Amino acid sequence: MNEFIIVFRECLEACLIVGIIYSFLSRANLKDALGKLWLGVGASVLASIGVAFLVVYLKSFAGDTRFEKLFEALFMYAAAGLIWYVVFWLSKHVSDRKDLESKTEKALKMSSWGVFWVVFFSILREGFETVVMLLGQDRGDGFSYLGFVAGASLAILIGYLIVIGGKRINLKPFFQGTTLLLVFLASGMIAYGTHEAEEYLEKSGYISKADISRPWDILKPSETVPDGAILYKFDESKGVHYHPLYDKGYIGEFLKGFFGYNSNPNYVELLFWVLSLAFGLNMWRRFYFN
Repeated sequence: MNEFIIVFRECLEACLIVGIIYSFLSRANLKDALGKLWLGVGASVLASIGVAFLVVYLKSFAGDTRFEKLFEALFMYAAAGLIWYVVFWLSKHVSDRKDLESKTEKALKMSSWGVFWVVFFSILREGFETVVMLLGQDRGDGFSYLGFVAGASLAILIGYLIVIGGKRINLKPFFQGTTLLLVFLASGMIAYGTHEAEEYLEKSGYISKADISRPWDILKPSETVPDGAILYKFDESKGVHYHPLYDKGYIGEFLKGFFGYNSNPNYVELLFWVLSLAFGLNMWRRFYFN
């Protein structure tokens, strides 16, 4: 689910950027600049793939599992901060067609290569954010290629219908909804980053897991299913059943992906989740409703 949300959001932003500039150049019949636009698209995609390999390599270079946990915790916090940056700054400009067109006009005054650089850095930025966010939300339970492909495909289709197809809609309500989802996703990253930091401290011998206080620790996996129970998920590799509301249960996975839900949090993790969510919702409300 996270893969779908992240890829859909970032690909849609990239598609809108390219589509809006393409529409502007087409109306102005600037064929040379159009060529530079598509060259910028191709170059930025290749550069984004290179950045993805570099970031993955740097993450695997951590080695020691203790420092891997610390790295992942810092990555989670960085990814959450990047999401807030997207929510409260980038979305404002991407959803403002006139603002983007004015930037393109200024670039054209320099040369048609200005279009190349506008598109190149815009898409490269989206590609880098996608890599960081996907790595930031990786919790060791597998990568959804279906979600990745579905998110990218849907974003390209909607981008085509909105811009290339000439559809006229008010983009603000759309970004209002998608940024709200990202607010919850960022809070979930903050919570999970705190969880990873706890594991680092535990593996380093600074704290003991038995001494960590938790507001609740419920819905533990079991080898049997209660009579009449439904929606329990069976893990063949471990031979246990997961309650629907457990982290890896059917409903729990959905809630964890969107809201950072945890059926076994510590108090610090819960506090950070509440504070980050309150911050995100307050900024989201002030941005869209004031």
